[in-house]
Amino acid sequence: MRFKMIFTSSVAKKIYMSIAGLVWVLFVTVHLLGNLQLLNSDPDPFNKYSYFLTEQTGEIIYVLEFLLVLFLVTHFVYGIWVQIGNWRARPQGYSMVRWAKHTSRRSIGSVTMIYTGVIILAFIVIHLINFKYGTVYMYTPKGFTHPIRDLHRTVIEFFRNPWNVTFYVITMVLLGFHLSHAIWSSLQSLGIGSPRFTPFWYTVGLIWAIVLAAGFIFLPLWIYFTGTGGAL
Repeated sequence: MRFKMIFTSSVAKKIYMSIAGLVWVLFVTVHLLGNLQLLNSDPDPFNKYSYFLTEQTGEIIYVLEFLLVLFLVTHFVYGIWVQIGNWRARPQGYSMVRWAKHTSRRSIGSVTMIYTGVIILAFIVIHLINFKYGTVYMYTPKGFTHPIRDLHRTVIEFFRNPWNVTFYVITMVLLGFHLSHAIWSSLQSLGIGSPRFTPFWYTVGLIWAIVLAAGFIFLPLWIYFTGTGGAL
């Protein structure tokens, strides 16, 4: 019975969901930093970066991909589990969503977590289909004697379509709402800091969410309006 509680208690659910979610926040942060190379009109830096990750890291890339999928599934499953528990505890939802004040952290982001989470999960699948498994172009970059994938071209062509840009931007806005609550609540669930630091972690989470969402929104808009990843 005690062993079962390790995985099924309300505290355990929130801890596992939080750990898995924060791993993905860190991954998304690193992913954005790498994608900033798309701002360069020269495709070589981004493509060499992509080639290093996919071809030169050996078997470690498969281990990391497996762990990312595992953490994603863990976060999603426990997230659904916790939400169902919340619905059962409060069968009648709020009639209107307003930004709560004082010590409450209830917001649009907090009450839409399950919905934005499902949309983001669907987006990840679509994102992989369009980029990781999308159109493959090959070319030989400077300093190489063999061709590698020109992922830079695949991304640029995708974001030349206004519908693709619109879909991406809307989803990134939803990601911002999701993270605005997810980051600070995860830190709180893990017991990082005393309650008096809650405003601090809330601010950190909010800023982090805004920066990530703004970064991922900026990239497709920049590519679309410049035609390439280069300067205006």
